[in-house]
Amino acid sequence: MSAAAVAADQSVCAPLPVLGRDVTVPLVTGGEVTYAALDYAASAPALQRVWDDVAAYAPYYGSVHRGAGYLSQLSTDLFENSRTVVAEFLDCRDGDQVVFTRSTTDSLNLLARALPAGCEVFVFETEHHASLLPWQDARVTFLDAPPTPARAVETLERALAVRDPRGPALVCVTGASNVTGELWPVRELAAAAHAHGARIVLDAAQLAPHHPVSVKELDVDWVAFSGHKLYAPFGSGVLAGRADWLSEADPYLAGGGASRKVARRTDGGVDVEWHTTAARHEAGSPNVIGVYAIASACKALSEAGFDGLVAREQYLVGKVREGLAEVPEVRVLSLFGDEAPRVGVLSFVVRGWNSSHFAAALSAEYGIGVRDGLFCAHPLVRTLLGSDPQDVGECGAPEAAPGEKSLNAIRVSFGAGTPDEHVDRFVRAVKELARDGAKWNYRTEDGRCVPDRG
Repeated sequence: MSAAAVAADQSVCAPLPVLGRDVTVPLVTGGEVTYAALDYAASAPALQRVWDDVAAYAPYYGSVHRGAGYLSQLSTDLFENSRTVVAEFLDCRDGDQVVFTRSTTDSLNLLARALPAGCEVFVFETEHHASLLPWQDARVTFLDAPPTPARAVETLERALAVRDPRGPALVCVTGASNVTGELWPVRELAAAAHAHGARIVLDAAQLAPHHPVSVKELDVDWVAFSGHKLYAPFGSGVLAGRADWLSEADPYLAGGGASRKVARRTDGGVDVEWHTTAARHEAGSPNVIGVYAIASACKALSEAGFDGLVAREQYLVGKVREGLAEVPEVRVLSLFGDEAPRVGVLSFVVRGWNSSHFAAALSAEYGIGVRDGLFCAHPLVRTLLGSDPQDVGECGAPEAAPGEKSLNAIRVSFGAGTPDEHVDRFVRAVKELARDGAKWNYRTEDGRCVPDRG
C-alpha cells in the first residue's frame, strides 16, 4: 500500500509526544534546525507520558523490598505492580515469570546462564550480537541467512531434525531485524522448535516498540526486550517466560535479594537457600525508576492502540521507501525482498559515498540523526553488502575514500513519536546529497567522519 493510501486510512494516528521534539541543533552551514531523531532502533526518545509518570513518582522514591517505611512500601508496590503491567503487555501465560534486567543483552545473557546442562542452541547468523553471542558456553549451531521466511523455517527444521531429541535445545530468533526492519516468522519458527522438542526465545528489542507481542499467540517460551527502545529511559530490560529453567539455575548474580536464607556452617562456609521466583535473578537494589518507566511505556502504547500506531508507522515506511526509490544511487538492503513486511527500520547504501560520510553530512548539514556502520549485526550486514568476511571494515570507521565500496551501511529508524516533517526532510536530504554532493568538507577523527572545521 502506498503512503498516500495509508494516510487516507482513518486509523492513522498523530505522533505520540516525546521528549526532545523541540530541540534545535546547529548546522555547519549556518543557522539552526529542529533535530530530526531518526535513530529509534538504537534508542527511542522517551515518551512524554513516561517522563511525567517518573517525575510524579520521583519524590516518593525509596528502597525496594524489606523496607518498613512508607516510601519503601510504596516503591515496592510500584515495582511489583510494574511486573504485572509488563506481563499483561506481553500477554504472558499463567505461571510465566517477568524478570527485570538491564537490557535485551542482559536478558539473553541471563537465559544463557540458565541453560540446562548439555543444551544445544540454534541461532541464525542474521541475529544482533545480543542474541548471537551469549551462547558461547553451549553447543551452538549457527544457521545461514535465509532468503525467505519460509526458508528460515525449513532451515531450522532441518537443523533440529538431526539433533539428539533426548537433550534440551533452545532456538533464539529476532522478531524484527535491527538492520532491515523485516519481520521474522516467529510463530512458525516456534511451532518448528516445539515439534522437535526445543524451546524458543524471542528477541523482541525491535519488535515490541512497533508491534504488539503476545507470548500466547506466538507460542514462544521467553521474550526479551529493552526499555530504552520502548520509549523508556533509565537502563532496564525484561526477560519474561517459563519459570522452570530460571528457577533451577544458579542465580545470575549472587547477593542480597536473590537469597532467602544464609547461614554459617561449622566448617566456616555458608549455606544459601535461593529464591525460586524472579527475585532469584534480581540480586542487589533494583532499578525501580527504570522498571516503572517500562511499565509506563507499556501502558502508554497499549492505551494509544497498536492498530493506529502500526498504521501510522507503515505510512512513514511508505514515504521513506517511495522517496528512496526515486534516487538511482540508493540501494535499500533486504534479506526477504522488497515486499517483505517490516517495522520502521531501513538500511541502505548510496553509490559513490562511504556510509559514514553520508551519515555525517545528514547530521551536520540537515540536523538529521541516523546511524551508520554494521549495527552490531556484522555477519548480516556483510551478507547484505556482499562483502567477503575477510574484508577490512568496522562499525563507523569511514576508512574508504569517497567513491570506493563502503563496508558500512546507513540506517534510518523511526516510530510512534516521529512527525512527518522529519521523514520528509530526510528524503529531501538524501536526494540532494546524492545529486549535488556535500556542501562541506569532512575528515576522519577517532574513527568517525566529522566536519572539517580547520
